[in-house]
Amino acid sequence: MKHSQLPISEDRLVEQLQRREEQAFHLLYDQYSPALYGVISRIIRDEEAARDVLQDAFVKIWRNFPNYDSKKGRLFTWLLNVARNTAIDALRTSHSTESIQNESGLVYTIDQQHNTNQPNSDLIDIPDKVNQLKPDRQEVIDLVYFKGYTHEEAAERLNLPLGTVKTRVRSALQDLKKLFNP
Repeated sequence: MKHSQLPISEDRLVEQLQRREEQAFHLLYDQYSPALYGVISRIIRDEEAARDVLQDAFVKIWRNFPNYDSKKGRLFTWLLNVARNTAIDALRTSHSTESIQNESGLVYTIDQQHNTNQPNSDLIDIPDKVNQLKPDRQEVIDLVYFKGYTHEEAAERLNLPLGTVKTRVRSALQDLKKLFNP
């Protein structure tokens, strides 16, 4: 299902969510969870952990929805950023916990990020959409959205000015929006 095929308009959905209507939240979850799970699972490779992060992201979305401002960006972009940031936070927390445990020598943990899993066929294929972008835009989206780099870290890694990285990210997101909503 494409984002433009909501049973109600996006503006109406936003109004209902701002009024804290539970039914609107269920519609939001049904509509956007596959795409958000796709983004999260690119960052969090463990399927069970990715599902947990998706739930955490939707809790944050519900709690923070009064802060959403449609004048600053589309709903999908805001949701994507909440999901991405939640996944990056979870990833950083798990790596922090692993290093503490390993340094103490008391607990041996397996790095879940190197496990492989089979892709879920119910997911929107975000990598296919990203692969349709220009190579320079694919590169920044991969670093910033899937590997958790900050814009500054991506600029350093790519040996580019920070402004160039920010422009490429913005352009890539605009291109992705067009690909998801033709």
